[in-house]
Amino acid sequence: MKDSHYDVAIIGAGMSGLAAGIRLAHFGRKVCIFERHNAPGGLNGFYSIAGRKYDVGLHALTNYVAPGVKGTPLGKLLRQLRIEREEFALRPQKQSRIAFPDCSLKFTNDFSVLEAEVMANFPRQADGWRALVQAVRTFDDVSLEAKPLSAREVVAQHLSDPLLIDMIFCPLMYYGSAQERDMEFGQFVIMFKALFLEGFARPLDGVRVIIRVLLEKFRAAGGERRMKCGVAKIIEEQGRVAHLILENGEEITVGQVISSIGFAETMQLCGPTQQVAAERNTGTLSYAETISVYNREPATWGWGDDTIIFFNDSDRFDYSQARAQVDLRSGVICLPNNFEYGAEHLPEGIFRVTALANYQLWAHVPEATYQADKQRWYGEIIRSARRFLPAVDDAVLADAQLATDMFTPRTIRKFTGHLNGAIYGAPHKIRNGRTHLENLYLCGTDQGFLGIIGAMLSGISMANYHVLQGNAARS
Repeated sequence: MKDSHYDVAIIGAGMSGLAAGIRLAHFGRKVCIFERHNAPGGLNGFYSIAGRKYDVGLHALTNYVAPGVKGTPLGKLLRQLRIEREEFALRPQKQSRIAFPDCSLKFTNDFSVLEAEVMANFPRQADGWRALVQAVRTFDDVSLEAKPLSAREVVAQHLSDPLLIDMIFCPLMYYGSAQERDMEFGQFVIMFKALFLEGFARPLDGVRVIIRVLLEKFRAAGGERRMKCGVAKIIEEQGRVAHLILENGEEITVGQVISSIGFAETMQLCGPTQQVAAERNTGTLSYAETISVYNREPATWGWGDDTIIFFNDSDRFDYSQARAQVDLRSGVICLPNNFEYGAEHLPEGIFRVTALANYQLWAHVPEATYQADKQRWYGEIIRSARRFLPAVDDAVLADAQLATDMFTPRTIRKFTGHLNGAIYGAPHKIRNGRTHLENLYLCGTDQGFLGIIGAMLSGISMANYHVLQGNAARS
């Protein structure tokens, strides 16, 4: 018989929910994570087909810094969750690239590389670039009460070249913006630090390493996790959550609730009175992604230099909802083989490509049409991405191909619950995590800390700020 009361119920077993659960369990709270699916990870999970494991979400863990670097989000995360750095087994990237027509900028986990690239390609922007970097370094991006600012407006105070501006925004938007054509400046700062001032890394075995560590820490701390056991309704009384009704009909009473499933999705659980609030802050930006598996490493074809490539082929970078099922004008190439694994290596070659997509144009087509559209767009997305890599004969790639898969906004909606397949959730974030109910809080995507490290720090911050508080939360 399961317990019917918890000090804290957490909705969703993604990265932020797991981190919040670990933090609370460490301090003796009776906590349970409720997850409607059979696998944890949320937006950053993995799945298996024919014995082969595929990552979803994670291209790279951002905010990577080398051992010994102090005062960083990664260090804070490890300390607060009592995780040893070696448990994540992180391997740094080789290098990444922002590729636009007639211009390319390399960057690595050493910020001086990007700095030199900007100075060489945009010498007239040197002073403005330095001023922007200083503004980023000094901005308080973890303030929970900061006033929203347009990143485009702030950046325009320092940079005047539209190409450089677009090239800087491209990776930051693809890895964290729920807004079309702009970002809130605090989120811009978070992503600028995460990608450029810090960097990329990955465990050899992918996201499942991180998930496994989190699950082990949560279990060891005494937390409870109920899978395939989603929350169907949040019942309120006198401005507070009184109890939760689970999808199996069971009722759970709670002291406090932290929801990691998104603002609009959480408001829907609260019933018709919050429907308007949900509709006003529902995201529309979604992605499609192809995954290709080969019997050799991509370096065989000269694809061994770059870890991640952010590309755009238009005069101006347009980060907005796709007008067709997929927008081929820009995207992200990820080559997981191209991290610094040392003597180890992945057993197969992996080639992933992500592009903006339109949920509405995928959501309602008949199944046969849907499968045909996936097959067609798979080829189109791959062809679009290959323009930014050394040429390889089609027959050579076809001969080396072992498996393929593709997910669409419809897949994202089905397996994450995010309305419209909105990968980064609501366009307007709730930095303090508060909702209309006194004891219901948000963490994760719609609280506003971004990336895998950011998501986990969001869970930790909301657990500390709203539940633990006081001296016990300060370790």
